[in-house]
Amino acid sequence: MTAEAADSSLRYFAHGEVRDSQAEMVEDGFEALLSEGFLMASAPTGIGKTAAALASAISVQRSSADNIRILFLTGRQSQHRIVVETAKQINQRMEQNEPLLRVVDLIGREGMCENVDRISGRCDCEEEIDSSMREELRGNIRSQMWRAPMHVDDMIRASRKIQLCPWATAREAAKNCDILVCDYNHVFIDSVREASLPTMGIELENVILIVDEAHNLPDRIRNGMERRIISKTFRDARFEVQEHLEKEIERAAAKNEEIDLDEMEWAERSLKRLQSEMPRWFSAREKQLARSKDDDMRIETKEVLQEMEEILNESLDETPSARHTTLKRLVTQLYVVRVDLDEDDDDEKETSCERLGSFISTCGQYEESPALVLVFDKLLDEPRVRSFLLDPGVVAEALFKASRGAILMSGTLSPPEMYRDLLRLPEERGVLAKEYDSPFLSERRPVLIAQNTTSRYTERGEGNTNNIRDHIIEVIRNTPGHVALFAQSYAMLDTVLDDYRWVPWGVRVEKETARMSKRQVGNFVENLYRKRRTNDRVLLCGVLSGKLAEGVDYPENILDAVICIGLPVPPPSARQKALTDYCEDRFGSHAARRYSSHQPAVNSVLQAIGRPIRKAEDRALVVILEKRMRERPYRFCLPSSLQIMKSQDSDRTARVAKRFFERFPEPAIE
Repeated sequence: MTAEAADSSLRYFAHGEVRDSQAEMVEDGFEALLSEGFLMASAPTGIGKTAAALASAISVQRSSADNIRILFLTGRQSQHRIVVETAKQINQRMEQNEPLLRVVDLIGREGMCENVDRISGRCDCEEEIDSSMREELRGNIRSQMWRAPMHVDDMIRASRKIQLCPWATAREAAKNCDILVCDYNHVFIDSVREASLPTMGIELENVILIVDEAHNLPDRIRNGMERRIISKTFRDARFEVQEHLEKEIERAAAKNEEIDLDEMEWAERSLKRLQSEMPRWFSAREKQLARSKDDDMRIETKEVLQEMEEILNESLDETPSARHTTLKRLVTQLYVVRVDLDEDDDDEKETSCERLGSFISTCGQYEESPALVLVFDKLLDEPRVRSFLLDPGVVAEALFKASRGAILMSGTLSPPEMYRDLLRLPEERGVLAKEYDSPFLSERRPVLIAQNTTSRYTERGEGNTNNIRDHIIEVIRNTPGHVALFAQSYAMLDTVLDDYRWVPWGVRVEKETARMSKRQVGNFVENLYRKRRTNDRVLLCGVLSGKLAEGVDYPENILDAVICIGLPVPPPSARQKALTDYCEDRFGSHAARRYSSHQPAVNSVLQAIGRPIRKAEDRALVVILEKRMRERPYRFCLPSSLQIMKSQDSDRTARVAKRFFERFPEPAIE
């Protein structure tokens, strides 16, 4: 890169001083995006990835004659605020003759509107407003947004104050924005993308993507394609169709209209047949599973589709010549059905008709592809069938090809080449996969790996649990503030904590639960600050890859130490075997287990140990209670920049902790 180009790419950097690693990332991003290519940036927490990525993208955006948009994709609302604040800082440094950045911060409708109807998806935000005033009021909010980027919470408050719909106002403003901050789903989930981007006047062909926490993207895509049905799904879908028919008949009668319900009535009869016949299929699979003595088993997608199709075709006078014609006919009607959902069940956002329709559609889409598998198992006593997408690249590839380039970044995008392969980035356009160094990793964040603890199933027992507790006790005794403890699983966390009586006196234990809400998580973090002000200490307990270990930032150096117990290696299952086999076919035997198991497990630990460090001045002690981290194959999954010390026992851990906090006694509070 020439000196002139380097200066251009740093022109939109948010801060006055640029660290070497930041300048390197800015220049790499600029060069990649200028050629409509891709940068895979594995950059440690605190390095300033957001500012570097935005500087690169804005430089390319403003050097182009096309109307390029920047979509900053993140799954964390805390990151939304960081992006907005960074954009504000860029605007403050903008030259006088340059237009300011126009930023829209968007989350889901249910998070922005107070009341959303679960049938129509509409809100009542603007019921009290004069429609003739709506556009003028929305224009006023847009003017505020363009003067200074607004975080979504601020935008919601400003809109509600004048009885505007925040969600609709934000989507309308997005038609003229430079940067849209939103969730991955707006690009990588078909139904969301098709419903949102065209409405906001956004075409992927003119979009630069910035994907934050990109190590999560493969699983987010996989999860977005997961479908499930149980035997009762057919019954419940039929009841919903009956309810829908009753409402349509009442509505037509009230308006004195004629209505054609022949297809919906056929759908109700078809579901009645499936309700009657499919339980036999489930029962047969259940007996087959019992004979195998496994917890789950893989079943053929064709088998399920063919069974349902044959049941439906039995009642037809003439069997359709094209495959799955009857199933497609049923799916068309299932997607039309609108019914009331149980208001008491906040987690149930999908009707049984939608669930069944999406299951059939997904199976049909990937019937001939090895990239999707079906697994039969039981949840408690309820047999079920679930679909799992093995290859996120079959979804991501076309979307990245359609874009104008992308920066994918994370503190644990390691190795970046693995994520390049998994997401099928178009290498013909240029893909730079790079790991960036951090100037403050080793000195202010020593990493200690205990040699006498493990979560390996065959080595668990009272002695191993006591060793784990001994290390935790010594960390707590020698640490002045709060300590985070993240275990491999909830079961292991419960085993280690037991009744808490072994925890040093005066330390309050706060424990994560499996289905905590965002508000509960926020309360946990706020409590850490309250306890710091009163000189009380907390042992914050959660699980690796859980909400406290990944989805939360801990600013103000609020955590003095973090302890990780074990490796979250996926247990043997039909799904895991299918994933490993698929990776072996695609990437070869050498990469198969690393891509499917070893690296994701190590990266979960790396994500957790990065929680305490949010800026260069932060300091924290890291203790990993898993000896396998120093053994093959897991030690090859660790980044070379990670400086590691061994701890033979808890006495060694105590000495290291004592010396560290004698050297760095005070947290880095801004």
